[in-house]
Amino acid sequence: MTDLPMLPPGFRFGMSTAAYQIEGAVSEDGRGPSIWDVFTHEPGRIRGGETGDVAIDHYHRWESDLDHLAGAGIHDYRFSISWSRVMPRGTGEVNEAGLAFYERLVDGLLARGIRPVPTLYHWDLPQALEERGGWMARETAEAFGAYVAVVAARLGDRVRDWITLNEMSVQVLYGYALADHAPGRGLGFGALPAAHHQLLAHGLAVRALREAGAERVGIAAQHFPVEAASDMVPDLVAAGTFQTLTNWLFADPILAGRYPTEELRQAMPVDDVQLAADLALISAPLDFYGVNYYEPVRIEAPRDGVDYHGTLEVDIPQGMPFAPLEYPSEERTDFGWAIVPAGLTAILRELRERYPALPPVVITENGASFHDVPDADGAVRDPRRIAFLDAHLRAVADAVAAGVDVRGYYVWSAFDNFEWAAGYAERFGLVHVDYATQARTRKSSWSWFRDVIAAQPRPLA
Repeated sequence: MTDLPMLPPGFRFGMSTAAYQIEGAVSEDGRGPSIWDVFTHEPGRIRGGETGDVAIDHYHRWESDLDHLAGAGIHDYRFSISWSRVMPRGTGEVNEAGLAFYERLVDGLLARGIRPVPTLYHWDLPQALEERGGWMARETAEAFGAYVAVVAARLGDRVRDWITLNEMSVQVLYGYALADHAPGRGLGFGALPAAHHQLLAHGLAVRALREAGAERVGIAAQHFPVEAASDMVPDLVAAGTFQTLTNWLFADPILAGRYPTEELRQAMPVDDVQLAADLALISAPLDFYGVNYYEPVRIEAPRDGVDYHGTLEVDIPQGMPFAPLEYPSEERTDFGWAIVPAGLTAILRELRERYPALPPVVITENGASFHDVPDADGAVRDPRRIAFLDAHLRAVADAVAAGVDVRGYYVWSAFDNFEWAAGYAERFGLVHVDYATQARTRKSSWSWFRDVIAAQPRPLA
């Protein structure tokens, strides 16, 4: 299944990971605790009571892990930098050992012909900052800008592509509005200041990166089509509210310099003068816009007496004006997520229509969890993942044919890893990891992806 449509000249293929999900070594070489270190050790938070303390031990096995990436012929590797490994308390003292680790990682990628694409924040806020207010405090955004400047000063002579933050909507929804991810605040609509402060952090990071001479700067945002469960007015309103809070609350300030509704604008923790200054910073031009896509969402208005456990896998607090339902699909991943490749084409087209000045797009995450295990001969055959990736790459090609400027596609994930609240049960990787022995086994999807890449024209460096 490598007879994919030719993608645009210069199209780049990659794989993605995140620091807390793979690194382990949470208390080694001066690293400070993050909100996920604390959250995972609280009883009942994570499926099976598991933590990322060891994860897949990438901190010690990074060289051989990079060999797996190089063997697949990928052009780009998107990884994240642990803020608390670089600055253990989020501000102040810089941990030389932490910076040195990422320097070795970047040099190792370049030596293997792979472009490093670091994400500067993938949900693992230093716990010391959380104790001072976390993303509910403006000072956290300012601290992020200072941290980014430190990293850029050290790595900017070798890193050409930077991603500021990953999926702000997910952290604010799951970790601040709800309580299913770290830090587990459960604030409901009271979490909206965290949205503004993460957006401000993005703007401050873009400024710091530009001042350091960064060549290309972008962000990774989760997007998905949202549909109402029926054409009844309450369901349409609920779906519209959910669509605004998940797709447009973050994209509109970044790509259009405004909040999507006057109600959201008024909910932000700044006066009109400061808000205008913040939005000018937040909407600074980007060189690419990262889109993470997994599945569409179906929404209905809450019904009395119904306990909702929908595609978001969360309990919706009383008073929330929407409830996610299981999206109808004949095919599902082993995580229970609907397999709808056309949803990727649809959201890319919707983004292009909503934002006439949309920067070039990179699919910064797309993948699926299937619980494939080694066969008797030790091989890991995962034909369902191959079919999933094949269909979604074709969906990207359809979006390109419709006029969307898509420049790259990164699989989530390079390796099986710690999958946040789901622990180690879900496996997204192209490389299988035996968590008891840390042995790596390349899945058949890894070989398939290698062949797909080889069949496309090699982009220029």
